[in-house]
Amino acid sequence: MVIVKWSKLFHKKIKILINFSQTLNALHGKILSEETRKKSELIVVRIAIFSFLLHLSLIGLVDLHLLQINDTSGLLKNPIVAIYTPFSFILIYEVYLLVHYLPRSITLYIGKQYEIITLVVIRRIFKDLSKLEFTSDWFTRKNDLQFTYDIIAVLILFFLILLFYRLNPKKVAKDGEIREPSKEMVNFIQMKKTIATFLVPLFLLMATFNLGHWVYENFFSIGQLVGSMRDINTIFFDEFFTVLILIDVLLLLISFLHTDEFNKVIRNSGFIISTILIKLSFSLDGLLNTVLTVVAVLIGVIFLAIHNQYDRLSN
Repeated sequence: MVIVKWSKLFHKKIKILINFSQTLNALHGKILSEETRKKSELIVVRIAIFSFLLHLSLIGLVDLHLLQINDTSGLLKNPIVAIYTPFSFILIYEVYLLVHYLPRSITLYIGKQYEIITLVVIRRIFKDLSKLEFTSDWFTRKNDLQFTYDIIAVLILFFLILLFYRLNPKKVAKDGEIREPSKEMVNFIQMKKTIATFLVPLFLLMATFNLGHWVYENFFSIGQLVGSMRDINTIFFDEFFTVLILIDVLLLLISFLHTDEFNKVIRNSGFIISTILIKLSFSLDGLLNTVLTVVAVLIGVIFLAIHNQYDRLSN
């Protein structure tokens, strides 16, 4: 009787696990499928256009003194700054793409991190354009210098991302041979799908909360000191990269279940270091922020290049 009872309990637990796995797969298929990605792209583009026009309208109303808003962020003072808003929505879509590519490839997932931080810098450039002072002593003005640093950084980051993707070519099977993925690899991909499925609602909640909190602080909070305001460029993305560090560490640990190759372990560890440096850059200002961002991406490229050399030696 005891054996029968334990057998029924075991089968019941197995059935629950199977149902849970099927539910996760179905949920992943709905929110991270290629069809959903294309629909999300269209929605984000429409929202970006609408938000751009809305931002321009608000700037116009404030400039004509038809609307009075307590704007402590400086986002309603110059029409050029309106570009900042649609770029924010494009960045949110890039976050979705990062999660979308997570189950497919670790390197593509890391590449999306680098694209996101580059877009963050570009968005900051659009915001800082209104602060430029076109004078002969350009290199003595703080805002002008920051603009110069950011422009140079974007060019370097753009080139480094190109190198990163070139170092990650698609693997083609020799002589047309089709290799079935190992059981460990299938389990690893399933774990990444599970993580990606949970990340979508988590990031959505984080973005909604941060946006709501920022709007309240800037436009509705009474007696809020401007000096204590959080830098708008760090909103959401500071916490976002903190989550990515935890996910990167988790992926590194899970990867040990299907491989113990030294070069892959070091590569993934290097990616974690790169993400940590990006996260730390949000706590710095000026040239240090820009330099640390570039160094973080450079480290990722170097680790991937050395990893590829190890792969060539083993083939």
